[in-house]
Amino acid sequence: MDRLLQFKNDLEELHITLSDLQLGQFLTYYEMLVEKNKVMNLTAITEFDEVMKKHFVDSLSLVKVCDLSGSFSVIDVGTGAGFPGIPLKIAFPDLKLTLLDSLNKRVGFLQEVIERLGIQNTEAVHGRAEDFAKPGQLRETFDLCVSRAVANLSVLSEYCIPYVKVGGKFISYKSDKINIESEGSRTEIEEAEYAISVLGGKLAEQKEFMLPSSDICRNLVVIEKNRPTPKQYPRKAGTAGKKPIVTKMQ
Repeated sequence: MDRLLQFKNDLEELHITLSDLQLGQFLTYYEMLVEKNKVMNLTAITEFDEVMKKHFVDSLSLVKVCDLSGSFSVIDVGTGAGFPGIPLKIAFPDLKLTLLDSLNKRVGFLQEVIERLGIQNTEAVHGRAEDFAKPGQLRETFDLCVSRAVANLSVLSEYCIPYVKVGGKFISYKSDKINIESEGSRTEIEEAEYAISVLGGKLAEQKEFMLPSSDICRNLVVIEKNRPTPKQYPRKAGTAGKKPIVTKMQ
C-alpha cells in the first residue's frame, strides 16, 4: 500500500499536486528528520503519519490564505527543524527561502537537508531574530515572513514584522488556542493588535480551519505591512518577551 496515500489525499484537499520528485523529497526529509532526532531534539513527533499531517500538511496549509505561485522571497523565523519553510519550498520550488534559527546545531541540520534535497535559492542562517532584523542586515527585505514558533503574537510580531517589505505580509501559524481569553476578556489577537500597529502592520485576516481528515484545529493570522517599522524595533534580545508592546510604546 502506498504509505503516502493519506498525505496525497490531504494535499488534494489543499489543491496541491506534487510530482514524484517532490514526494521523494518529502520522504527523504522525513527520514533525515527522524534519524537526526536520535541525537538532537528536533521534534517530539516522529511517527510517519503524524509528521506528514502535523508538520508537512500543517506547513502547507498556508495556501488557505496565501498564493504561493511565482518567485518571491520568504523568511521563516524560528524555523527549528525547518517548518514551515522547507515543506513550502519543496511544494513551491520557485520561492526564494531563508531559514532563520538561533541554534547552530539545527542550522547545521537544515544545511544538510538543503544539500541532500538539492533545493535551490535556499539558505539557513544562524542567529537571533532581533539581530538580523537590524538595518544593514535582513530588515525589510522579504515579501513574506512566516513563523510556527511558539510565542505570544505580540512578541512574535516584534520579531517578524521588521523583516517584511512595505506591501508584504507576516503570517503566523497558531494552534486553536488563539481565541482563548488571555487576560480578562481579551484574546491573544486583541492583545497583539496594538503591537502590530506600532510595528507598521495591520491585521488583515484570521483563518481558522481543521487540518484535512483530522480533528486538529489550526489558525493562520495574516498581517499586512503598510508602513516601515520604527527604527527602535526590534528591541535588544530578550526585551520583547519580558516587556511586550501591549498598551504603549516602550
